[in-house]
Amino acid sequence: MIKHIFFDLDHTIWDFDRNAEETLTELYAQYQLESLGLRSSREFIDTYTENNQLLWAEYHLGKITKETLRSERFSKTFIQLGIQPSHIPSQFEDDYVRLTPTRTNLFEGSEKVLTYLQKKYTLHIISNGFKESTLTKMDKSGLNPYFSNVIISEDVGVNKPDKAIFEYALRLASAQKEESIMIGDSLEADIRGAQDYGMKAIYFNPMNKEKPEDVVWQITHLEELLNHF
Repeated sequence: MIKHIFFDLDHTIWDFDRNAEETLTELYAQYQLESLGLRSSREFIDTYTENNQLLWAEYHLGKITKETLRSERFSKTFIQLGIQPSHIPSQFEDDYVRLTPTRTNLFEGSEKVLTYLQKKYTLHIISNGFKESTLTKMDKSGLNPYFSNVIISEDVGVNKPDKAIFEYALRLASAQKEESIMIGDSLEADIRGAQDYGMKAIYFNPMNKEKPEDVVWQITHLEELLNHF
């Protein structure tokens, strides 16, 4: 009997890739990056996305700090694309962090699904995102009214998949494991993190990647949740 639904935010409700691409396209033009020798905004965005995903995977597991993630994702991208370190725009990361959370693109069906679920369940967010950015995303995207609690790893002191963040979230929600479920896009942080703690989990897999054997439930579109609940 599920009573509490815990959602990841980035890549699950808030469309991180689309919002990041909009910001990077804007900054590519603003900083005139072609004049530095970059061939196209598409190559720049794709290279950044690959580097950012690898660094976030390490951050989830506690292998690198927030500061390392922020300092390396663009420096690696620029250097990989042939830009000398002395020519990398010093304010690029700061502008990206300031602008991206103000974007409001959500995954298709988000508001419909959240409106439906909110009438039957208590909804919560568990995010490994940075605190200031997460709160801005929630506010600008109009998501706050749907959720009773927004649990951010920076506040807790540990990231998903650490069991401690799930324990903290359930305690804050006055929820039991048996009546709770986690929904997210990260196999390691969201799905295996929740399952290792003893919670049910639903894997959000919009790219329809091959489902690992240890994943019990998956969806490829948020509106599929209407059939689960």
